[in-house]
Amino acid sequence: MACGRCEHCLAGRENLCVQARFTGWQLDGGYAEQVLADARYVFALPPGYDDAQAAPLLCAGLIGWRAYAMAGAQAWRIGLYGFGAAAHLVAQVAVHQGREVYAFTRPGDTAAQALARRLGAVWAGDSDQPAPQALDAALLFAPVGALVPTALRVVRPGGTVVCAGIHMSDIPSFPYRWLWGERRIVSVANLTRQDGVDFLRMAAELPLQVSTHAYPLAQANQALDDLRAGRFAGAAVLMC
Repeated sequence: MACGRCEHCLAGRENLCVQARFTGWQLDGGYAEQVLADARYVFALPPGYDDAQAAPLLCAGLIGWRAYAMAGAQAWRIGLYGFGAAAHLVAQVAVHQGREVYAFTRPGDTAAQALARRLGAVWAGDSDQPAPQALDAALLFAPVGALVPTALRVVRPGGTVVCAGIHMSDIPSFPYRWLWGERRIVSVANLTRQDGVDFLRMAAELPLQVSTHAYPLAQANQALDDLRAGRFAGAAVLMC
């Protein structure tokens, strides 16, 4: 929850609030059966989604939406690096809007590549493969810093590389010529309430196909382990 008083909050950019507090980090209650919430940060869920399908919309979907928006309205060829919870949702939005989606997965992840193709990607392959076309933007959902120079090399002049993770391994050095040509590297920091309004409206219009893998709460650690190992495509959901 943002403070609501700083210059970022007053400008409608509460995602940059340095005094923000987050459930599960500074605030308890992430696994509570009931929680008292600030009404400003509560959204009406779109119809047609059950609990398991709605859960990824409120985190992965919203971050994916903000990353997608930062690519710009003129980004018609978009590369998605890391085809998991966020990417499989934003890919559908991009396809719905007539854009070309290129999905890059960890090498050998044929399940994620197959999911990407089913959802409308024009190409899907390993992240260490060259892109078949110059891209207008690349959205990085995999927290791998080495992908930043990789993505820079496949975006056209004027293109954007969006780093969508909260954390990422160190970015290795690279020649300036890979950045030259008014290419940009930008990061995503949390999200705004307007992101929530806009994305959930889109989710109601499409609707989205949400690929989920449910785990009981007691298997939360197993879910994280499976996620890191890439044992499923889509989003993991903890069910109480």
